[in-house]
Amino acid sequence: MAAIAENLENVRKRIARAAERSGRSPEDVRLVAVTKTVSVEAIREAIAAGVTDVGENYVQDALPKWQEIGDEVRWHFIGHLQSNKAKQAVKMFSLIQSVDSLKLAEEIGKRAKDIGLCAEVLVEVNLAKEASKFGIAPEDAAEFAEKVSKVPGVKLVGLMGMAPFVDNPEIVRPYFAHLKKIWDELPEEQRVWLSMGMSSDFETAIEEGSNMVRIGTAIFGPRG
Repeated sequence: MAAIAENLENVRKRIARAAERSGRSPEDVRLVAVTKTVSVEAIREAIAAGVTDVGENYVQDALPKWQEIGDEVRWHFIGHLQSNKAKQAVKMFSLIQSVDSLKLAEEIGKRAKDIGLCAEVLVEVNLAKEASKFGIAPEDAAEFAEKVSKVPGVKLVGLMGMAPFVDNPEIVRPYFAHLKKIWDELPEEQRVWLSMGMSSDFETAIEEGSNMVRIGTAIFGPRG
């Protein structure tokens, strides 16, 4: 399992170089290790190597890991959240990155208030408006974010972007730049996190202003 620690070191070096190219400190970029399909043992290896944040795509898959690992790390929800899973999600996740409907935001807020919390969320933006992906169209993101920010029990703290999967990350650079522009126009209190960039394109995303990257394969290897 030493490969996980080695992979993490390599990823951190790449993050640092990309941050420096964009005139920022490496500490300005939060690394979220994507742990869907990853075992508890492998997650513990990553934690031992310094991982502080993990991202999961499915509530039901994350639940046993969360029950075993608990608050050793911050848990992020990065998949498509169904409204009927919001009650469990607000208990488990410190940041829900994938709000893509007002109905979902309202359900998250209601469930958070039920347990005395204010749930931190990001609005998910479908950067290329791909039919296969969830998220708000870029041209609707600012108006939608304003609506989400007014939902009781919810605290909007930024945007999350999904770019097309391509071999050459330069192809998606304009999408990242566009999302950064939208993020820049949010009210200051909502400009905490700009979550964009995955294993195939995180350096480009950081160069364009991302301060949170979601990386799985580059840390844990290809999923079986």
